[in-house]
Amino acid sequence: MKIGVDVGGTHTDAVIVEGGDVVAFHKALTSPDIAAGIVAAVRRVLEDSAVAADRIEAVMIGTTQFTNSVVERRNLAPVTALRIGGQSSAALPPFSEWPEDLAAAAKGSIAMIDGGHEYDGREIVPLNVGATEAAIRNADTAASFAVCGLFAPVNPAMENAVRALIGEARPGARMSVSHEIGRLGLIQRENATLINAALLPFSEEVVSRFAEAFRAFDLEAPIFLSQNDGTLMQADFARAYPVLTFSSGPTNSMRGAAFLSRRDDALVADVGGTTTDIGMLMGGFPRESGLAVDIGGVPSNFRMPDVLAIGLGGGTVIADDGATVGPRSVGHELVSRGLCFGGEVITATDIAVAAGDVEIGDAGLARARLDTRLVGRAKARIRVMLSEAVDRMKVKAGDVPLIAVGGGAFLIPGDLPGIAEVIRPPMAGVANAIGAAFAQVGGEVEVIYDRDKTGRDTAIAEATAQAREKAVAAGARAETVQVHDIDEVPLSYLAEPLVRLRIRAVGDLAL
Repeated sequence: MKIGVDVGGTHTDAVIVEGGDVVAFHKALTSPDIAAGIVAAVRRVLEDSAVAADRIEAVMIGTTQFTNSVVERRNLAPVTALRIGGQSSAALPPFSEWPEDLAAAAKGSIAMIDGGHEYDGREIVPLNVGATEAAIRNADTAASFAVCGLFAPVNPAMENAVRALIGEARPGARMSVSHEIGRLGLIQRENATLINAALLPFSEEVVSRFAEAFRAFDLEAPIFLSQNDGTLMQADFARAYPVLTFSSGPTNSMRGAAFLSRRDDALVADVGGTTTDIGMLMGGFPRESGLAVDIGGVPSNFRMPDVLAIGLGGGTVIADDGATVGPRSVGHELVSRGLCFGGEVITATDIAVAAGDVEIGDAGLARARLDTRLVGRAKARIRVMLSEAVDRMKVKAGDVPLIAVGGGAFLIPGDLPGIAEVIRPPMAGVANAIGAAFAQVGGEVEVIYDRDKTGRDTAIAEATAQAREKAVAAGARAETVQVHDIDEVPLSYLAEPLVRLRIRAVGDLAL
């Protein structure tokens, strides 16, 4: 038995699963103290199902706490940035592209150190050890370290050397190294590493709070956090890599939609209280974004799902004429401010209730305030918003299936242009928690190889072995690990026939 939890802006959902079946689920409003809300949801689903805590083998959590910290500019530690490659990259130092308020919250000292590697892993110049040691000595004692070197994902030797120097000079210091977080591309990889380093003290606090709270009611099961690629990471791993939880909520919903509908390739619309997140399932996993990902105003390049969010949810505010929908939302206050609950605000839920699309609250209260013309205009506007979003997320012509999940899935009409059918699976309202509970464990490797020297088959075999090893190290059962994604991109305008190769392997969780 496992418990899956997912925290959204409006609701916190929890499910208990046994094998391939959902035993029980609970949906509650998200509390200001997210950790306390998660524990309350877990306690409630255990009570409702009468399942003893000692039968639970694992708890999987999808949380927005780290994303919110960056967006709200809070719980961030100062970061000492050590860039290896100062001889050629000084024109654009760390934190250059950051919003002023975010930089003020996280920016510490900066050191530009000579060193780095070429695109094929060859050393450009040796690492300046003296400058590195001086930068470590001069760093704020409360700061976390972020280490980023030129082409470190191809050759991490210098980043590892700097990590060792930090460990010797500052035992126990918090640090992040870029080759373990981002992909090729210096500035964007460095940005992801800086954000991760700024979150390290807070991630330790959050994971410790989870562990202590669950132990308080005799739940001794290991804790896992959802990553943004649809896989899990152990709690201790999450302490070191909180940035990998960003956008895990939509990912969990898409994985849950695939499980509930038994479809591996389809559009998914996850309708919450504030937004609708639309993404594409490919092989049972979310399609990854091929563009730079913006995190709190900072461009980065680590893996993220390709998701389009629009301002439409169950709590979305509707104008008095019905022609304007959102983007404001009453969020978790829907149950007190919506018309059908005795409030005074017209919401998208009230429109659906008045139209007879769903039975929530008191339909008479909604219909007494809303005439048929207003309801018709609002529904037409909602249909246009959804059809435009669907059109943006489709990658080819023709109709495709769409899986509607989330607490506000009733807002999805059954006749959207470009959609072959709208699938409404059972328990769609807690698809996010189900996705967390059934998530797998993955490992990813990115390398650059020379076709003439290494050969394609050899390069793929070596990278596959490394990806499998990473998946097992992250907690996957070795016999279940399979290659899920292979991405090859030839590098242009170079003398050698170089190819960038990325492989991801995924396996079932080993308990």
